[in-house]
Amino acid sequence: MAQAYVDQCILALNDDQLTAAEAAAAKFWCTELQNKVADKCLQLFGGYGYMSEYPIARTYADARITTIYGGTTEVMKTIIAKEMGL
Repeated sequence: MAQAYVDQCILALNDDQLTAAEAAAAKFWCTELQNKVADKCLQLFGGYGYMSEYPIARTYADARITTIYGGTTEVMKTIIAKEMGL
């Protein structure tokens, strides 16, 4: 579902139709989903998930940073709220 959403945003961008709020919503939604999935996977590994020898540790760290670079989640929420008039 996330892939379809991103694909739709890419098509809108190519047609110069993508707004800042739509881009912010896509980043917000996809990064939050990525974090939820990585967190659930980390739970399967237990303590091993925090050891750098296991790929899940890197996956979890990569997922966490996505909410920061390219604009924090809070900034994305602010952009979306302004577009909604809140």
